[in-house]
Amino acid sequence: MLVSIITTVRNEARNISALLDSLVVQEGPIEIIVVDSYSTDATRDIVRGYEQRYEFVHLYVVGGTRGTGRNFGIRKARGEAVAFIDGDAIANPFWLKELREGLAGHDIVAGRTIQIGYRPFEELERVELIVEGTDVTYPSSNLAYRKPVLAEIGGFDEWFVTAEDIDLNIRAVRAGHSIAFRAGAIVYHRTRSSIYDFLRQAFWNGAGRKQLTLKHGVLWSRYRLRAMLRPKTNVWSLLRLNAALLGYVGYKFFGKPLPP
Repeated sequence: MLVSIITTVRNEARNISALLDSLVVQEGPIEIIVVDSYSTDATRDIVRGYEQRYEFVHLYVVGGTRGTGRNFGIRKARGEAVAFIDGDAIANPFWLKELREGLAGHDIVAGRTIQIGYRPFEELERVELIVEGTDVTYPSSNLAYRKPVLAEIGGFDEWFVTAEDIDLNIRAVRAGHSIAFRAGAIVYHRTRSSIYDFLRQAFWNGAGRKQLTLKHGVLWSRYRLRAMLRPKTNVWSLLRLNAALLGYVGYKFFGKPLPP
């Protein structure tokens, strides 16, 4: 099975070589699609170097949201399935082998994402959202879909500023598709490098959760609130929660309305 690996990037010059080095050694057949959102650093120059060395690496330049870039990559993809990964991540050498084995029996496969970087940020767990008995918060930094499923549900919703992957998973699950988890499909994802970037990410994640409620209705009952305040709660998890709530409330009053 040909699998198309899609990554959307902007100003990832510091990280893109590590990502591509980890992808070009994946089990084939593969193609790697890099969608750059008008980087102002050396990202595109670095990718072009890989494009010249590997015939299965392709660079495109497209602006817009992450959903816009990923949808463009899906349209360009020749594979029977697509695997998504972030520009600041590193794939385990057996990542795609594990995803491909999962895709042999399932339409959607999520892998295990390990945070690396500042230790207090590494230990924070994602806030799960349960829909139809399934955790739909598996991130598109480590997620694979068969292309017919993406065509069926319409791909990513480009309205989202973030949480577009959660929205995608919600629509897939509600359309009757299950999400298989493959623990051996490991991606190492860098945490934010500063407190400012950490809080900024949490703020926009909160805004994305508000977008989810605008589109899908009230979702609070589907969060595992007790897990959010589990004994492992610390100052960093509380800061993240408060920044997310600020983003949630801020988007409620100042964000873009849901398109008709």
